[in-house]
Amino acid sequence: MSNISLQQKIVGKEILKDSTIFKEIHLVKQHNERLIMMMNAQYYSNEEILQYLEEITSQKIDPSVKISQPFYTDFGKHITFGKDIFINQNVTFVDLGGITIEDQVLIGPGSRLITVNHLISPKKRRGIKVEPIYIKKNAWLGANVTILPGITIGKNSIVAADSTVTKDVPDNVIVVGSPAKVVRKIEEDEL
Repeated sequence: MSNISLQQKIVGKEILKDSTIFKEIHLVKQHNERLIMMMNAQYYSNEEILQYLEEITSQKIDPSVKISQPFYTDFGKHITFGKDIFINQNVTFVDLGGITIEDQVLIGPGSRLITVNHLISPKKRRGIKVEPIYIKKNAWLGANVTILPGITIGKNSIVAADSTVTKDVPDNVIVVGSPAKVVRKIEEDEL
């Protein structure tokens, strides 16, 4: 099964703990956990980090992508990187639902991009539901930002440090707080 079809099969659906797909997800997760631990076990050049990430994601990653160690992901196969991206240290990608990072995105240290939620029903609580995250071109996530499942961060927008994003962020704005709210528009002359 290809990774794309796995993602298509699970986005927006309840995935119960004892299901076949839940077990399939955990086999991929187990394989990638070994690679992620190896990648974070010592210093590597950016070129070496990208080689690890290409194996983890099964995708070619542009050499303009810069990633500071340590880099964390719980699944790894559903991250898509554009070009000229900078990801600072201690960023966590919970990417089962899919995380797309377009060109020229900046992600501050300690940020968390979360595409997975547990189910509300106490009887199904160990199950999960996933929704993709999209970070559009030239967006900037400050330090310790949390992006929740199903969120899109608009082109050129800024998410201030320590913010939690619970709703889509339009293009060309600055959002602040928990939950994050628009505090100002980025004016045309600033673009």
